[in-house]
Amino acid sequence: MSMGNNKDVTLQNQPKRRLLIVSAVVNAVLLVLVCGLVLYAFMINVDLGDVKRRLSKEVETHQQTERYLIETRNQLTDSLREIEQLKAQLAYKETDYQATVSAKAALPVVINFRSSMLGKGLVAVIENTSDRYLTVVLSVRNPTLSVAKRFKLNLEPHSRTDFGHLEGWEFAAGDEVGVFNAEFSALNITVP
Repeated sequence: MSMGNNKDVTLQNQPKRRLLIVSAVVNAVLLVLVCGLVLYAFMINVDLGDVKRRLSKEVETHQQTERYLIETRNQLTDSLREIEQLKAQLAYKETDYQATVSAKAALPVVINFRSSMLGKGLVAVIENTSDRYLTVVLSVRNPTLSVAKRFKLNLEPHSRTDFGHLEGWEFAAGDEVGVFNAEFSALNITVP
């Protein structure tokens, strides 16, 4: 009996061992699956964090672009408004200048020309016909040679001043002469 009992015990232990082995294998497979799922969840979490960071950067870039676009649009609107104001001022200044020029009195200066006694060319005889001292700017230009000069002259009341090559300009026919004073309209003539 003892042998029969051992065989029965051995036969009873075999299904238990098989069950234990199957259970261990199933547990090992389940452990591998759980580890795989944890690793997969970790990778998805990392990818999700990366996507969130990229999306956050995209949103920030989009917001910066919108701010820049709004600022640029505001600058353009301000510039267009300033251009319109400048155009209006320019139109006003032009009409204002024309009115001011036409409102100024004529410059009380007469210019005649005579031949130079000491050299060649002509001498301008500039006469102040007013009762006051005048400081004027004499602008002369030779259009043929494209040469121009400016001179400052102090004219005494009811006096004549000769201006020629000794004073800095030898006048010739065709020279353009301008006499300027801020209080009067300009006097422009061409040497005959």
